Amino acid sequence: MSEQCSILFIRPGSSDDEQMKGLRSIGFRVVGEEDIPPGDVLSSYHAIVVRANAGCGLPMIGTRLRAKPKFGHRVLIALVCRETPDSERRDAMASGFDVALPATCSARDLAASILRLLRPHPAYHGLL
Repeated sequence: MSEQCSILFIRPGSSDDEQMKGLRSIGFRVVGEEDIPPGDVLSSYHAIVVRANAGCGLPMIGTRLRAKPKFGHRVLIALVCRETPDSERRDAMASGFDVALPATCSARDLAASILRLLRPHPAYHGLL
């Protein structure tokens, strides 16, 4: 039996978030945290999703997460609000995020992005 794909939501809002529920119903293990946990905790997840407000400093968060020990090929996704300028989205992707998706995207869109980003890495083939 293969391992279950795990996703960490940082700043999830509420524990009954629709995206988190949707991902769980698809078969992902989803955990929510209010802040960035230590590196050894991060290394137990396959994907990290950061829900961001406008002006929250996505480039700094992306750089900080990618610099964590053993971060490796984990998927790093920013969920951004409508008010986030395109320049900040581009800066976030240049600073470590794999993709910046609208905060209103569906759980299926989020799952598709995670699987697409994990697929090129041979270490995750048994997982997918």
